[in-house]
Amino acid sequence: MPVTINPATEEVITEYEDMPYPELEAILKATSKEAAAWSEFPIEDRAQHMFKAADVLDRRKEKLALLMTREMGKPIKEARGEVEKCAMVCRYFAEHGPRFLEDETIEGDVKSYVTFHPLGVVLAIMPWNFPLWQVFRFVAPGLIAGNGGILKHSPNVTGCALAIESVLQEAGFPKNLFRTIIASTDDIKQVIESDYIQAVTLTGSERAGVAVATAAGGSLKKCVLELGGSDPYLILEDADLDLAVDKCVAGRLLNAGQSCIAAKRLITIASIHDNFVEELMRKVASYTVGDPEDEKTDIGPMARSDLRESLHKQVTASVSGGAELKLGGTIPNKTGFYYPITILDHVKADTPAYDEELFGPVITIIEAKDEADAIRIANDTRFGLGSAVFTQDLARGERIAKQLESGLTFINDFVKSDANHPFGGVKKSGYGRELSQYGIREFVNIKTVMVMG
Repeated sequence: MPVTINPATEEVITEYEDMPYPELEAILKATSKEAAAWSEFPIEDRAQHMFKAADVLDRRKEKLALLMTREMGKPIKEARGEVEKCAMVCRYFAEHGPRFLEDETIEGDVKSYVTFHPLGVVLAIMPWNFPLWQVFRFVAPGLIAGNGGILKHSPNVTGCALAIESVLQEAGFPKNLFRTIIASTDDIKQVIESDYIQAVTLTGSERAGVAVATAAGGSLKKCVLELGGSDPYLILEDADLDLAVDKCVAGRLLNAGQSCIAAKRLITIASIHDNFVEELMRKVASYTVGDPEDEKTDIGPMARSDLRESLHKQVTASVSGGAELKLGGTIPNKTGFYYPITILDHVKADTPAYDEELFGPVITIIEAKDEADAIRIANDTRFGLGSAVFTQDLARGERIAKQLESGLTFINDFVKSDANHPFGGVKKSGYGRELSQYGIREFVNIKTVMVMG
């Protein structure tokens, strides 16, 4: 039974009932039928509905932001920004989507071209950490491409999942084109295997990715996986130290560190290591941890108590393995799933802070001998989502960026997702891309047409 709990107060918000499978199947059938009709709409008409969805998000911004804050603890000022970003991605694909899916001529002796057609219904299995953004970055390109959508959201943000469905219906999308299902984990495999589902997109853990990919592969269905990350940030000896500290701290502590593209491993060149740590400690002291509904709060609680416990075990094991605990590392004796800003310095290989994804406000620092050693450490991970390089020599930064095994590399900034740029990873961080023209083409039939005679 899904239950939403306010992580700041530990109070139960709402309890929901899982839908029995016959009800789930009826929803899948209705969405499949609606998607078939929707695919016949001119793409320009689909885009107009998405413009309206952006307007609805603007009107509902305060209510949606507060809902996120109360369901998963996101500071209210960050929550507003997330709603605004969702409206932005709706407008981006409404404006550019039709162009991204225009027929493409193939040069040759005969008339031939590539055309793009929707697949049908796509199942989206989404996480709690960005409960609106993760969904809308699939919804905007997916629906404009002519597909239907089924959302299986994380149980602790069920209210957000239902709100997304409501936003789309208020925007005038057909009632059954996009539906939220409340389903048990046991039923999801059966949903994936249903003939009404043509493809799957998942943002989540490595473990969830393996399970979903196995089920989808067994049914010969395409899937896009955006999984965990252990993003390395290389701070070179010629970096602007103030800039590097500001960006690394912001990139790590956004959303209380609960982000797949957070700055997970800060790799400093030995010659500037001590100065960097000193400035980082000073910067972190300016952050306020507290009530997420307070406008002054920078970091709220973690989303669930079990997540906090898991993080704390990783921190404890890393310290036992040789990491130096510079700050934090103790669960506070207070109401709410709070965890303090924690800094681990001189992190060693073969410890959780080096090898695993730490999903919370824990800053991990690893010292490297030189540039080559920093690149080696950066790539010494099974993950490959984001990465960053801090240097005042931009040509050097670009050269290093091409050596990092990741789906995104930012130079002199922290990693972020943006509608203009493809988003996704390599290695155990998954495969496929979201956003941009690459993302909208993930769930279409890329069809060749050749005209003879």
